[in-house]
Amino acid sequence: MAKILIIIGAVLVIIGVIWLLFPSAFSWIGNLPGDIKHTSGNTRVYFPAVTMVVISVIATIVLNLFNR
Repeated sequence: MAKILIIIGAVLVIIGVIWLLFPSAFSWIGNLPGDIKHTSGNTRVYFPAVTMVVISVIATIVLNLFNR
């Protein structure tokens, strides 16, 4: 368990550094086709449906690789 937490922490640090150096590297997150955006007056509703599915699939693949 400790190894997984260390790896997750290292991955988050790497993602943070990439995001700091290249702010547009993750601009696709939340802007995929199928993400629901609705604006009406002062109300804004945003539901990143496809982004959540993509992140879930990637997380499932990565966690299955570590558990084997």
